[in-house]
Amino acid sequence: MFKGLFNVIVKEVKELVRDPTLLLGMIIVPLIIFPLMGFAVQTSMKAAEESMENISIAVMNLDKGTVAENLTNFLTTLGVTIVKIDDLNFTEAVNYVQQSNLTGLIVIPLNFTNNITGGLKAELDVYSVFRGGGIAESTSSSTISTLLKSFEESLVFQKIFEEIPEEDPQTVLNPIDMSEKSIVKGKSVNIHPSVLFGLMMSQSMGMPIGIMMLLIFAMQLAATSVASEKEEKTLETLLTLPINRLTILAGKLTGSIIVAVVGAIAYIVGFTYYMGSFMGIMPAETGVDLAAIGLAPTPISYLLLGASLFVSLISALALAISISVFAEDVKGAQALVGPLSMLLIFPMIFMMFTDIYALPFPLMIVLLAIPFTHPMLASKVAFTGDYLTAVIGIVYVSIFTIAVLYIAARLFGTEKILTAKLKFKGLRRRKRKPAE
Repeated sequence: MFKGLFNVIVKEVKELVRDPTLLLGMIIVPLIIFPLMGFAVQTSMKAAEESMENISIAVMNLDKGTVAENLTNFLTTLGVTIVKIDDLNFTEAVNYVQQSNLTGLIVIPLNFTNNITGGLKAELDVYSVFRGGGIAESTSSSTISTLLKSFEESLVFQKIFEEIPEEDPQTVLNPIDMSEKSIVKGKSVNIHPSVLFGLMMSQSMGMPIGIMMLLIFAMQLAATSVASEKEEKTLETLLTLPINRLTILAGKLTGSIIVAVVGAIAYIVGFTYYMGSFMGIMPAETGVDLAAIGLAPTPISYLLLGASLFVSLISALALAISISVFAEDVKGAQALVGPLSMLLIFPMIFMMFTDIYALPFPLMIVLLAIPFTHPMLASKVAFTGDYLTAVIGIVYVSIFTIAVLYIAARLFGTEKILTAKLKFKGLRRRKRKPAE
């Protein structure tokens, strides 16, 4: 029945790879763009770190009291460069800070020391210089606030020590020492929730993105495969060869899968490098054994994930081929298949940021009704061990895939694959005649 299938697959792969636009857009661009974006992120982060290490602040000390002097000395001991501008008025100070390379301006008002020593609330005016925005500016501004909070905390500690010398100021301010742990699969584990969530995010965040990319590439490739042959008038010749039409359909599906996997790998490699640029700001913790707490993927979970992805891939390809039959050229096929990407993007967004079963019931039903939700859901249950959810998803997507394959086989088994567009054009012409 599938005589000549290998030759059809080879033909499809050669034709798809021969397209320079496809090669550039699917393989070369991802391997260049994502690393460049990652380099930009790393450079920006490095600039932000350097700006934190080289903070310079102008100080207008109108108080001249001991607490004000202690503030400037405190900042100096932390490595902050202090520029005193007590001889300038406020307008001159603002202009000086704006035109210089200073990070900000601190104005210590009159009675600052008297208010603090007298048990009253004191005011401190802090100005950050805006020079167009960016990570470095934002980081420097937040660093100034953090340093001033540290000085404020030291004043509180000093006050507590003077009033209650026998007590530890830290104990007075924080009388409760919380030990945050997690519950995993009905068992208590001595891991902080933020650490656990950070580890799981780093493990599973790329999965839905990779699955979405793979399915989108596959759909575009399958649609292009049929439409290009219709556009170049070679589909009629292919259908007249002594090869079963189901073999032709299987060859197109397999060829599209092979090229789509290569393109998806290129995107995932580039995207992984890009995401690695953010690892410095993500919580990192060593010594956490995911297998020991039951969160490491097992061979069964990988098998279920692969099965779910396979049936979803077949359904996406068959759906794209069925729709592209009604297009006359490649652009038309891409225009028809393009909106289907929403069926992939919509579930991906939810799967990355929330638990689907925590959503409102109508929205949950809509997402579960989309067949492409289930391989993304399977990528998450691979860590949680909820095999039943993955199996139900595979069964549902398999039924959907069989229905779509039946439609595609019917289209390939008849002359509709050649005449569908002509019939639609004829309908449009008949509709125009009465108006004319």
